[in-house]
Amino acid sequence: MTGTVKQQRQQRREAGSPLRRVQIGNALSAFGSGFTMPYMFVYVDQVRGLGSLAAGMVFTVFALAALAVLPLTGRGIDRYGPRPVLLAGTALAATGAFAFGHATGTPALLVSSFLFGAGVTTCQPALATMIVRCSTAATRSHAFALQFTLVNLGMGIGALVGGQIVNVADPASLTRLFTIEAATFLGLALVAGTARMPRIQLSVVHRKSDGPTGLRALVADKAMLRLCVLAGLIFFTCYGQFESGVAAFATDTVGTAPSTLGFAIGANALTIVVLQMFMVRITARRRRTTAMAAAGLVWLGAWAMALVAGLIRTETLAATVAIVSIYALFGVGESLLAPTMGPMVADLAPARLLGTYNAGYALVKQIAIAVGPAVGVLLVGSGTWPLYLAAMAGSTLLVVVLALKLRGHLTPEQDNAAPAVVRAVPVRELQTAA
Repeated sequence: MTGTVKQQRQQRREAGSPLRRVQIGNALSAFGSGFTMPYMFVYVDQVRGLGSLAAGMVFTVFALAALAVLPLTGRGIDRYGPRPVLLAGTALAATGAFAFGHATGTPALLVSSFLFGAGVTTCQPALATMIVRCSTAATRSHAFALQFTLVNLGMGIGALVGGQIVNVADPASLTRLFTIEAATFLGLALVAGTARMPRIQLSVVHRKSDGPTGLRALVADKAMLRLCVLAGLIFFTCYGQFESGVAAFATDTVGTAPSTLGFAIGANALTIVVLQMFMVRITARRRRTTAMAAAGLVWLGAWAMALVAGLIRTETLAATVAIVSIYALFGVGESLLAPTMGPMVADLAPARLLGTYNAGYALVKQIAIAVGPAVGVLLVGSGTWPLYLAAMAGSTLLVVVLALKLRGHLTPEQDNAAPAVVRAVPVRELQTAA
């Protein structure tokens, strides 16, 4: 028994330092994204004077890059380990960001956007896999929640600092912005990409060492397939509307000032930072499917507040409070999801396919985030905002239903319903390169 305790302490010490480096790298990456993402459209449309069509093409190519690289990313992680894949992703992202800031024509911007998007997308499942590698079943929810908190902090601070540098009348200011972001990806490579992955034991429910490989294995896993459908709806109805459909509804329909919208987005980030660690303790004692369903119920409240804002839009103060409440309620739901979805993917994945599962999950996220804004802006822009709110509320209600239905396809360990003593028994060393 004493030997086992000593081994566990040694494992925690070995995992702690790499995990801290990975989390710092996550924050660096998020800072860079917040630094430039809000200004990419303005950069292409106004600074380079290429128009909104070219700006839309840039975002489309950025999103399509995920479809091109994520299947290869998963295989690369499973075969070579997360570190080499992360280093490749940071090299692509740094090259793309730097080239984007110096490009002046549409073709160069499109090529740069593809490299940029491919690099950012490649880093995501690699970092998620590194967090799994550096954590245990008992600490994984906390690790993913901390990652989510640091990402929100990094993006918020990055957007704030970037806003002080941006000057539409001075193209050099935007070039400087993207050059700094390229440097943050090099910092990510230096901090997280050189962290040594500990050889730790992971709680893995799927123990088979043969069978389908790649995305075929993911599709054959009915529980993971159901989780991907649920995740797609979640990212479509919240993250896909966050800076598009809801923002368009607030500004075009309710008449919210852009400065107020920025305050609402800040309220979202503040809610996450304040509640996240508190939500970790709450979700640690409850089923993950319950937390997902609860997030859906909270978001139904957000859409109800949107309806209120639309109905009382002539009452400026009350409508403003309602808009800010939408973003704050989104933050509450996000805080419930952060400690649940990433760890569930890790528990569903066979050890040999952890990279594939993380990449598949990231692929679903990217598709939903790409489709969500298009649907949201189209419905709001056409003047049918009641239809928009009804569609989003219906989708959110479906999130609740699918979360509860998913429960029947999970083991107690996967749904965080097993006693702690049971969760500690089934362990298996991860069969992935460092």
